[in-house]
Amino acid sequence: MSLIYIVEDDQSIREIETIALKNSNYMVQAFDRASTFYEKMESILPDLILLDIMLPDEDGYKIVRHLRRDPRTRRIPVIMVTAKTTEIDMVKGLDDGADDFIRKPFSVMELLSRVRALLRRAKEDAPPQLKVGNILLDHERHTVVAHDENVVLTLKEYELLRYLMMNENIVLSREAIMRAIWGTDFEGESRTVDMHIKTLRQKLGDCGRQIRTVRGVGYSIGADLILE
Repeated sequence: MSLIYIVEDDQSIREIETIALKNSNYMVQAFDRASTFYEKMESILPDLILLDIMLPDEDGYKIVRHLRRDPRTRRIPVIMVTAKTTEIDMVKGLDDGADDFIRKPFSVMELLSRVRALLRRAKEDAPPQLKVGNILLDHERHTVVAHDENVVLTLKEYELLRYLMMNENIVLSREAIMRAIWGTDFEGESRTVDMHIKTLRQKLGDCGRQIRTVRGVGYSIGADLILE
């Protein structure tokens, strides 16, 4: 289940977007300003962002530029939703790094169609092979090799490893991992993540040392990381 962040200061529009997305089985969190959006981004990253341009504390153009400069967030799809209707406004948003542009007022069906298309494209753009240090994951063959040895993983272990490798050197919170792999935000379930990390490290052998624990936060993977 995909998580979508809405950054919109107009309460009525924010509620329309939230209801439409939740009714389409997306998880949604809405913000009325950039500051609270940035705070949440520190702990959990979304799969897609709906972003207004005119916000009380920072405009959407600046937010997009900030997202594209940060390695943690540069791949997150962004749809700008705005009352600005000139071609110049649209071009500026796309040039700053937005992936799509919807003009207000919009139809709910159009919004959902754009969201589905962009999420699908983001999934298709994921690389078929990932390599971090001595770990090679081939998604087309659904295989994992560590130090030239085939590694047999359960489905969740495989998905967990792939998620870590797709975010190489990025610290992922337990909550973000729980949502991405198990499709839930269950509180108090971080033990599930910890146990899967433990078995994943064991199966990877020496390469398991590439998965690092960041105390009180979560986990990251890198070529030169060591097990704490």
